[in-house]
Amino acid sequence: MAAEAASALGLSMAVLAEKPDDAACATAAEVLLGSPLVEEHLRALAARVGVVTFDHEQVDLAVLGALDADGVVIRPGLRTLEMAVDKSRMRAVLADAGIPVPAHLIVPAGPRGAASPAADEIAQFAAAHGWPLVLKAARGGYDGKGVWPVGDMAEAASVVAPLTGTLLVEEMVALDAELAVMVARRPSGETVTWPATETAQVGGVCREVLVPGRLSPEMLDRARAMGERVAEIVDAVGVLAVELFWSGGVLMVNEIAARPHNSGHWTIEGAVTSQFENHLRAVLDLPLGPATPQHAQVASVNVFGGPAGQDPRALLGRGLAVPGAHVHLYGKEARPGRKLGHVTVCGDDAADVRERAWGAALALGTPRPEGLSLPRGVA
Repeated sequence: MAAEAASALGLSMAVLAEKPDDAACATAAEVLLGSPLVEEHLRALAARVGVVTFDHEQVDLAVLGALDADGVVIRPGLRTLEMAVDKSRMRAVLADAGIPVPAHLIVPAGPRGAASPAADEIAQFAAAHGWPLVLKAARGGYDGKGVWPVGDMAEAASVVAPLTGTLLVEEMVALDAELAVMVARRPSGETVTWPATETAQVGGVCREVLVPGRLSPEMLDRARAMGERVAEIVDAVGVLAVELFWSGGVLMVNEIAARPHNSGHWTIEGAVTSQFENHLRAVLDLPLGPATPQHAQVASVNVFGGPAGQDPRALLGRGLAVPGAHVHLYGKEARPGRKLGHVTVCGDDAADVRERAWGAALALGTPRPEGLSLPRGVA
């Protein structure tokens, strides 16, 4: 999707892909095969481009530091990436800056197990905050991976025993809503911010994004201000996604992602400037486009592989038959439970756009998610 935005601007994008069938290979102007963890491969990419940017957090900060020292332009920079890569670092920096975050404990890397110091610290934290808790690997997790809700010490011990890296222990926040704010920021500090969205997660994976959803104007303003403040604290360049919890009248930061993000896919059709275009503008230090919504209501629903592994491209006609459905399929190999695309519907009525977006996603083979109430009119 970033390559499509680049093409419209007359820009040429080279992609470092680990496999020739990675989704971005179909749209990039140039493809280099390699790993973002291998310095030689990153240097080959850097030699072909003016700016290196990212679409995930699975990177090696030491390797990037070596490139940065040699003058390679990396945006977002190492300070931002450090917090996007390491949840414990992100928690510490934001808490020190006075940004509300869930109550947490950082357990450094070291011996694990039921009798380890880590187990003692977790037990003490649970005594203060109660069970259940959420355990998170500080590095490497995404889409629910590396995140473990635990109900007692026995469950916690079984999770931490095989782990070796830093562990983040958090209270289980009682959620009234989950939100996300997308911020685009240039090196100069110029910033534009899209309206906050209401998101719904199932199993740690985003299933739908609603704009503005149930969010009040007052909450939208608070979320916008917090997102912009976080972008300033982490010195973001490019698009920054700030994921938020709303709980008992308190707005707090859950995580950040220093890249275009699933919660901003709605901006392709729903805003004057998409997150992908503004990410490119920002990392190239070009003037940013307006983030103004073009519709009163937007719903974006993710397309997932069904249990039979059917490719949604075989069902494309069914999805496109839903009026107003903007279908984006990523060209990924279809597997049960894999995120394969998204559908966005724009309009004036919140219930109507949500119903049509879900109707199109289900028509493309997406299974009904457990634990999430779907619109009544969805067959």
